[in-house]
Amino acid sequence: MGSCVGRAGALMAYDSSGPLRVVPLGGLGEIGLNCLLLECGGQAIAIDCGVMFPEAGMLGIDLVLPDFEYLRSLGDRFLGFVITHGHEDHIGGLPYALRDVHAPVYATPMASGLITSRLAEHGLEDTVLHEFRPRQSFSLGPFEIDPIHVTHSIVDAVGLAIKTPHGVVIHTGDFKIDQTPIDGRGPDLQAFAEYGSQGVLLMLSDSTNAMSEGATGSESDVRGGLEDAFRDVDGRVFFSTFSSHVHRLQQVLELSEAFGRRVAVVGRSLVNSIRIATEIGHLKAPPSLFVDVSKVSMLLPKEVTLLTSGSQGEARSALVRIAVGDHGKVSMEPGDRVILSSRVIPGNEKPIGNMVNHMYRRGADVLDRSSAPVHVSGHASRDELALMLKLVQPRFFVPVHGEYRHLSHHRHLAQRVGLAADDVYLIEDGQTLEVDANGARRGESVQAGRVFVDGKGVGDVDDVVLRDRRHLSRDGLLLAVLTVDQHTGDLISGPDFVSRGVFEQGEEAQYFDAARTVVTDTLAAITAESRTDSLEVSEEIRRALRRYLSRTLARRPIVLPYVMEM
Repeated sequence: MGSCVGRAGALMAYDSSGPLRVVPLGGLGEIGLNCLLLECGGQAIAIDCGVMFPEAGMLGIDLVLPDFEYLRSLGDRFLGFVITHGHEDHIGGLPYALRDVHAPVYATPMASGLITSRLAEHGLEDTVLHEFRPRQSFSLGPFEIDPIHVTHSIVDAVGLAIKTPHGVVIHTGDFKIDQTPIDGRGPDLQAFAEYGSQGVLLMLSDSTNAMSEGATGSESDVRGGLEDAFRDVDGRVFFSTFSSHVHRLQQVLELSEAFGRRVAVVGRSLVNSIRIATEIGHLKAPPSLFVDVSKVSMLLPKEVTLLTSGSQGEARSALVRIAVGDHGKVSMEPGDRVILSSRVIPGNEKPIGNMVNHMYRRGADVLDRSSAPVHVSGHASRDELALMLKLVQPRFFVPVHGEYRHLSHHRHLAQRVGLAADDVYLIEDGQTLEVDANGARRGESVQAGRVFVDGKGVGDVDDVVLRDRRHLSRDGLLLAVLTVDQHTGDLISGPDFVSRGVFEQGEEAQYFDAARTVVTDTLAAITAESRTDSLEVSEEIRRALRRYLSRTLARRPIVLPYVMEM
């Protein structure tokens, strides 16, 4: 047995004889939704707590969360969240998890600022939030955590070296090996190598770019492409990237100043990120460079840069509203240039394409990563992933952060650089891994999955609801309303029909007449006793109408009979 200080400060006992458990709740089987638990001695920490943005078939869904049921079941044994960086797919789930799980959050300054703002929006200002910096170790129960600086597409990103009673766990976080970063702070490869030389029990590593050959470009490589994009533009420059990409924003601010342009910021997320990054010293620009968006019209087009949110074509984002001419303060004109400096998140291809079409209709010139060198990824490609594996030299390896194909490619890469096939484990959300002195093995699975946020509702929309929504969008709806005598089941009035998305305009009447016959014939075929059961009547009518529509239209719309009794 050992002892530790719990999150309330009290001395708590832990059993170091039990195995170390790896419990992924999200991020192993999809891009985003990153949340992984480490358990030891009956206590646990979570590494990250992210969201995933809805896929095309998730109609009406705003966000996707991990299923936090297992996390909630830990109660006081859960010690806190340790955040590797401030991207939404790593912090966006915190406001929802913290509604029921009262635990502290540990994060670097930039992530801490973004989290503070997000928690305030949800009325969770009383959450205990601790800031840490690279190589400032801290302990949570049986876990001693040493943050290690890494380069990524956001400042203050870290990997984690976590000392446990069974050995060291390395979690890389999202990373790439950028040798010439904008701020001069390269990844701390020496720290990873030192842990590797001392012995690492388990390594968990980012797999997002595991299918990309070579090495990912440096952030400084983008400078030339951005400079060319700013040159010889007589109109406004619209620049859009992820709001938290501080190094990219820094370059645009410097180029705007060099080309004699004032900068207006459009979009709440961008305003918030710029404020936080400036306050903690990661973003530097003279205040005189900025101009309020309401005063942009007073400047010549060639004197303006507009930083806008909406690079993913989000429906109500600033850039989309500008592109469709629905923004009250900013318009897009012929001669303007739009720079989309970000990757396309899978599933967003169509909305981004629609947005770009509107930009061209307005006479703007559009540059993105396919037409100009204005973006590089923030994730390590295969050469960098191999180098990290060689530096860390783990006994066991689990690829994380990616769809199954990314995890699988990373597993094969690990075997190519020398790890034994039996020491590399490919697990998905809910599947666990247990590690101790006797080796590693798969453990008992836990509840995991996706929880949908629809407006203010969290978890009240499930896969059945989404299936019905897809069914409605594809095949339409037919509502049949009729009134029957509650004692005899005889038809009193109706049936009347309402349809949406089923019939061509003007053709409804002929189909409705035939459908009435179907309903009356169905009622006549039901026994007198059964006709007094409205649920049975509804089900028989539903089946009959579905058969009729399938036979006449070769379609299967949703059919909803509504039987009133009098």
